[in-house]
Amino acid sequence: MLTVAVLISGAGSNLRALLEAAADPAFPARVVVVGADREAEGLAHAEAFGVPSFVIPWRGAAARDEWGAQLHAQLEVWNPDLIVLSGLMKLLPGAVVDAWSPRIINTHPAYLPEFPGAHGVRDALAAGAERTGASVIVVDTGVDSGPILAQERVDVLPGDDEHSLHERIKPVERRLLIDVVRRIAVGELNLVAASTP
Repeated sequence: MLTVAVLISGAGSNLRALLEAAADPAFPARVVVVGADREAEGLAHAEAFGVPSFVIPWRGAAARDEWGAQLHAQLEVWNPDLIVLSGLMKLLPGAVVDAWSPRIINTHPAYLPEFPGAHGVRDALAAGAERTGASVIVVDTGVDSGPILAQERVDVLPGDDEHSLHERIKPVERRLLIDVVRRIAVGELNLVAASTP
C-alpha cells in the first residue's frame, strides 16, 4: 500500500478527490497525513476522513529555509512513499526537494511546458490560447519544470474568464492525479525512471 502525504494551501479540492478515491478499499494508496503552510480550509477534508494534519506557518521568504527544515522534519515523522503538492502555493526549498526527490509530484492547470508558474490559467487567457490543459509532474527545484507524468488538453471556450476556465480544468487535474497515484502504487509508473534523463 502506497502511503501519501498531501501538502495544501487552500480549499484542497484535489486533496478531497484523492481522499475519496483512497476511501475505496480497492484503491492501492492511502493518505496518511495532510500538511499546510497556513490554517487552510482544506484541512477540514483531512478531519472529515480521519487523517492527521499539521500546519507549519509560512513566515516569509527570509525564513524559507527554516520553514523547509520544519516541513522536512514533519514529513520524516510520517515517512510517506509519495508527497503530493495539492495547491501548495509555495516553492519547496531545494533541500526539501533534494531529500525527497523524485517522490514529490504536483498538478498544474496548464499543458506544460506551456504557462508555468502561479497564474497558468490567467496566462493562457492573456496569450489568447485556444487550448490549455492540465499536467501532473515530478517536482524539481525549478518552477513547474520537472518531468511530465500525465497531461491532457482542455479547450478554451469563447467567453471564458479565469474562473470558468479553471473550473473546467480542475476535474481533469483531479482525474489525472488520482490515476498517476494509482499507477505509481501498482508499479506501472516508476518515478526514478521518469526522472532520469
